[in-house]
Amino acid sequence: MSEAFATLKRHFAGLHCAAEHWSLRYVRQDDRQLAVRKHIAEPPRFARDEGAMLSVRIAGVEAYAATSDLSRQGLQAALDGAAQLARRIAAQALLDQGALEPSSARGDYRSPGFDQPFPALAECYQLLAAESAAVPADPRLVNWRVGLHISEVEQLYLNTAGAELHSAQRFVYPHLSVTAYDGHDSQTRNLGGAHLGQQGGAELISRLGLIGAAPQVADQALQLLLAPNTPSGPRDLLLMPDQMILQLHESIGHPLELDRILGDERNFAGTSFVKTEDFGRLQYGSTLLNVTFDPQVPEELASYAFDDDGQPASKHYLIRDGLLLRPLGGALSQLRSGLPGVANSRASSWNRPPIDRMANLNIEPGGHSLDQLIGGIEHGILMASNRSWSIDDARNKFQFGCEWGQLIEHGELRGVVKNPNYRGVSSQFWGALSAVGDASTVEVLGTPHCGKGEPNQVVRVGHATPACVFAAVDVFGGAS
Repeated sequence: MSEAFATLKRHFAGLHCAAEHWSLRYVRQDDRQLAVRKHIAEPPRFARDEGAMLSVRIAGVEAYAATSDLSRQGLQAALDGAAQLARRIAAQALLDQGALEPSSARGDYRSPGFDQPFPALAECYQLLAAESAAVPADPRLVNWRVGLHISEVEQLYLNTAGAELHSAQRFVYPHLSVTAYDGHDSQTRNLGGAHLGQQGGAELISRLGLIGAAPQVADQALQLLLAPNTPSGPRDLLLMPDQMILQLHESIGHPLELDRILGDERNFAGTSFVKTEDFGRLQYGSTLLNVTFDPQVPEELASYAFDDDGQPASKHYLIRDGLLLRPLGGALSQLRSGLPGVANSRASSWNRPPIDRMANLNIEPGGHSLDQLIGGIEHGILMASNRSWSIDDARNKFQFGCEWGQLIEHGELRGVVKNPNYRGVSSQFWGALSAVGDASTVEVLGTPHCGKGEPNQVVRVGHATPACVFAAVDVFGGAS
């Protein structure tokens, strides 16, 4: 245990409050962002954010206060503030939270290789510079950037029921982007669709494909300049994992967040076409669709042992054989709705309360290799790497654009097309799922930038998904 954790434990033991229950959640996050743009190193960016949130329960009412003053006096002041707030709002409380059993769990969670030091800044810059230098010397290649973001987060959760939960996680996000321009059109390719990110150490720089990727990414940007626009009309659509994660995120993940279904997000991020009575009844997609909440994949961005309310996290099917079974709802939303949920009560930092969030949301693999997926398509298109997205407030009607497209005719990949787009309605779209790739097509990706809540919270979300085929999708291109 770190010295900071030991000090906080001593301070917590000395706190006093006339409450049924109280807790402390401490978070420290250190970020390093490094980049080389067109052979020139950008200045490194460093940030540290550190503080604690104190929560209390008085007469079934919970309230909280946060502080960056981690002395015993600072923590006590925050606890007193939370208790005062709980008493003030008691007369207006709409829900008795006394039925929520506080966690008494003890545990420690660490990212793979967290205790191994990360390479020094100079070594990281040398690696980025080498990749930048590998971009071909073509006058049409007008901009490129190679980057690396390392985020290390340590958390401690303590409460008066005896819970003591530690976590130490490292998140690594490599990035490579190349833009080509011919005087009339510009096209950009991003490695991994700008969704590369996993938990772990320096090995991820190579494992996620950054090293040696620049020539291919640049070549694809140039190919797009010469490519015709995507034709319009219904086609079978093969989505690669770096686009599937956006489809999964927007049209399954957000609609299944239980607080959104209960109306909490309506003022800010919209509602959901899913209703509480749909669970156990709604056929969300074809029988090939199997979606899991799985916080137990070590390298995935939102893997953890306990959520930020101290509830143990385990794998659950949200959708099985296309049937909607379970929402993304933590303990509080489960109490409000009477529905089973998952341990996904998460906060973006020490100064935000935990709310229902996506975590690791995955599509389970099917039985087809990539060659078999392509071979089964008579008239279709492959799309990869999200470029734009638009979806209505109920997370139902959508329109998404991709960076990369390739036509498929009679079971074979044909020419590259640019500006590929497709649109649909969530439930109808997932109902058109006609083939699911096997484990060889699965990629573990994710995003550090999922926003939700008021005040806003931006959290890490992991997605592991195979390539998938959808029948007769409305496809269209950009302006000629």
